[in-house]
Amino acid sequence: MQITSASLAGLNTGFKALFNKAFENSAPKWDKFATLVPSETGEEVYPWLSALPGMREWIGDRVIKQLAADGYRIINKPFEMTVSVKRDAIEDDRYGVYSPLFSRLGEAAAFWPDELVFGLLLKGETALCYDGKPFFATNHPVKKGVTASNLGTAKLSSASYAAARSSMMSLVNEEGKPLKITPNKLVVPPQLESAARQIIKAETIDGTTNVMRDTAEVEVVPELSANASEWYLMATGGVIKPLIFQQRKKPEMVTLDNPRDVNVFMRAEYVYGADARGNAGFGLWQCAYKSDGSAT
Repeated sequence: MQITSASLAGLNTGFKALFNKAFENSAPKWDKFATLVPSETGEEVYPWLSALPGMREWIGDRVIKQLAADGYRIINKPFEMTVSVKRDAIEDDRYGVYSPLFSRLGEAAAFWPDELVFGLLLKGETALCYDGKPFFATNHPVKKGVTASNLGTAKLSSASYAAARSSMMSLVNEEGKPLKITPNKLVVPPQLESAARQIIKAETIDGTTNVMRDTAEVEVVPELSANASEWYLMATGGVIKPLIFQQRKKPEMVTLDNPRDVNVFMRAEYVYGADARGNAGFGLWQCAYKSDGSAT
């Protein structure tokens, strides 16, 4: 290929088309568990997370639910990935061998929110949520003198699944009214897939009718494979999901292919990359339950 501004522009268009096609055709899972919040600034504050009021009979003045003075913050962070292509490869018409690379870049960009969202779950016993407690904790404050837990130690079984489900469905707000949470996702690493599918799909377990059959969907998440015994139960059908994906800038492909660019002049290579801004954070702890599976 004779390298000209026009030929480079055409090549760039082709590479971007491959990137965008792979991005659009990918099927990440983050949106099943996280609320998408578009962001227009460097950070977003969520004072409303602590407000879980219910309707009451109107007697006397309204009872006003005060929002948090400050609130839970999620700070946007920049992310990037970058590759280079030698100018000689373009001149020798070998650019076609790079096509799968640009498709892979688009795919990786599409799964970037998955890495953020599911990475949060792995930090959930130490990273704090809106109430000042770790997202998964045994002592979330509900009202004065009353706490609730969304953290257990039982191994995954039909009995432990049923107990976790019951615990989530029994949660109340600070007025003592049921939150009406219905868990619908059993989230597991690949190592627990077989056990999870048996709990949710088997007609009988140990010769007894499986009363928990079809009470949730199994979601197998490769990002959780580092902790083979941990499992999660989540309620994702409400307006607010357990997690938040905050998107400041959608992944976009960028290039450095001008002859005056340092990389072209000094190293005879064209640089292609993608960048984005955003972050993930915790939503309602009441919509998620974790067991580390450590109990013997």
